Amino acid sequence: MTLRSAPPISLTHPPKVQGWDPDPALLEKWTPGLRAGPGRESVTGSRTISILDVIGADGLTGEGVTARRVAAALRAITADEITVDINSPGGDFFEGVAIYNMLRADPRRVTVRILGLAASAASVIAMAGDEVRIGRAGFLMVHNAWVVAIGNRHDMAAAAETMLPFDAAMAEIYAAKAGVDLAQAGAWMDAETWFSGAQAVEAGLADGFLTADVVETETSGSGPSALRRIDSLLAKQNISRSERRALLAELRGTQDAAAPVTPRADDDWAAAARSLILTLT
Repeated sequence: MTLRSAPPISLTHPPKVQGWDPDPALLEKWTPGLRAGPGRESVTGSRTISILDVIGADGLTGEGVTARRVAAALRAITADEITVDINSPGGDFFEGVAIYNMLRADPRRVTVRILGLAASAASVIAMAGDEVRIGRAGFLMVHNAWVVAIGNRHDMAAAAETMLPFDAAMAEIYAAKAGVDLAQAGAWMDAETWFSGAQAVEAGLADGFLTADVVETETSGSGPSALRRIDSLLAKQNISRSERRALLAELRGTQDAAAPVTPRADDDWAAAARSLILTLT
């Protein structure tokens, strides 16, 4: 059974708060229909859940990604690993929370791939993955809970008070994933922060790039980049951190022992590393 660092979100739907469509500005930044292309990023459909729409049901069209649909997909998957592809501008926060909790509670390994955009409620869902991969050209956006309130100043104050536990819950899961304190996560949300693929990896909200991006980079890269890729693949095989470090130190030592180190030797090292990567995958 997979042990995840992502905390659960224990919230109930306030009776006076409704699920709303995503912020129109988010819809403008979203590219509908973006999917994993053929090749290294494609996996068998029997283990993939696609979240490529707004979060929550559209009462008119019936479109949208709901917790009910994700639950049905999880029941139908018999594989021991699950891949979740995300390209969504977000939407209904409460549906997003339910989907996050479902993925988090599933005992199987969950890999999240951010193909284009994971914003708002979709970024919450992304944090449920044991591993989060993002495209170099992808984006992840975090912000505070967004609602529409109508009434006098007392109603406005009550609406703001209602949102406090939701913002706190989101800050907790972002902080747990990134390894930062709650104040830092809260600052990201207050600023409605957009992370590019590289920024999401640097911040710790994503573990690395999509495989196609990694392979493209590392075929022209050096030994250390290949080592990081191999370390990730070894981790997927449930090899302990200490054993991975020992294996990688031995592999690294093989390259360092070569004297003199020539461009050709570096090419041989890179080729050997790529060969091992392909073997593991």
